[in-house]
Amino acid sequence: MEHRYAPAGMDTGEAEKVGAILQERLASLIDLSLILKHVHWNVVGSGFLAVHELMDTQSDQTRQMIDEVAERTTTLGGVAGGLAGQVVEMRSADEYALGRAPVMAHLGALDKVYERVGSGHREAIDQAENIDPISEDLLISQTAQLEMNHWFIRAQISDTDGRLATEGAVTQLDAAAAAGHILQPEAVPEDD
Repeated sequence: MEHRYAPAGMDTGEAEKVGAILQERLASLIDLSLILKHVHWNVVGSGFLAVHELMDTQSDQTRQMIDEVAERTTTLGGVAGGLAGQVVEMRSADEYALGRAPVMAHLGALDKVYERVGSGHREAIDQAENIDPISEDLLISQTAQLEMNHWFIRAQISDTDGRLATEGAVTQLDAAAAAGHILQPEAVPEDD
């Protein structure tokens, strides 16, 4: 999408470049917000209520980040693509791997989701750094919140020495299993 205008002091080429960076983050944040609500609805077992409520809080915070990124994109003269098809097209990861599953399994899988989203935000900070300090500042602020939310997840899947149950796990399913629970059959997606 071509940018028709840019903020004062910024050329349209720069605005378009930053807009593309932000669009990728927008898709990632929308995906994260949907995952958090999915977990909110489908988590079961010991610790259910605390995680159920935590997912609502984190989902609300993520939706605020979505709004900020979308509004910055349009301020730069772009179009914020937040429709389902646009998000799926820009998705940088596989579909969330768990359905109805125990608390620890979801927390293990969420560890991998937050690793992906947080890493993506840090990369976007580096990309925006010399082009647009306003967008860079927005991404820095959001990364701080994402990292705190990730810590809330990790605090529940680590021991007192700080070792994560998910250490060495690559996939969401590996991380879910490593978090110490056998997945229920309906929690594992079927192969097509």
